[in-house]
Amino acid sequence: MAKNKYYVILGLLCLQYPGLSQTESNPVIPDFGTIWNIQEVSKPNPELNYKIVVDLKSPITDPTLINAGLNNVARMLNLHVTGGIPKDKISVTIAIHGLATASVMNNDGYSLKYGVDNPNLELIRQLKNAGVDLYVCGQSLIARNYDREKVNPDIKIALSMLTVVTERMMQGYGLLVFN
Repeated sequence: MAKNKYYVILGLLCLQYPGLSQTESNPVIPDFGTIWNIQEVSKPNPELNYKIVVDLKSPITDPTLINAGLNNVARMLNLHVTGGIPKDKISVTIAIHGLATASVMNNDGYSLKYGVDNPNLELIRQLKNAGVDLYVCGQSLIARNYDREKVNPDIKIALSMLTVVTERMMQGYGLLVFN
């Protein structure tokens, strides 16, 4: 009985102080990048157009888990929309290279390297459906001996990460680096 009393007190505190109340949110990428909607905080300016190019080289630390950098892109989208930015004012390009390259392989290519299905496929599909442009560095594919025929069809193969990033920067995109 005493335990229930504490839950009632906590609930009343959350009603009295809305800043304590937090709800999970996934407004753009439904199954990934979960964030918390926090009340009474500084939020991004909804008048701006957000053009972001992500240099993604986050390594695969556990081949059975999604790539942390790809999940951070989902979080970034969910955070901006939760913060009041209309989805049509956000343009995101991801340039995937280095140790993140294997993340974009199809199941055949991924399982050749790791012996398990690629856990990133659904996340990549949801990012693409949200309008994110996903590129893998052709130089990284060659340097790491990946067969381009085993790249996920939702990923575009670019000459390089460097050319994708510099082109987007010339178009006014801001650069984020996900290690």
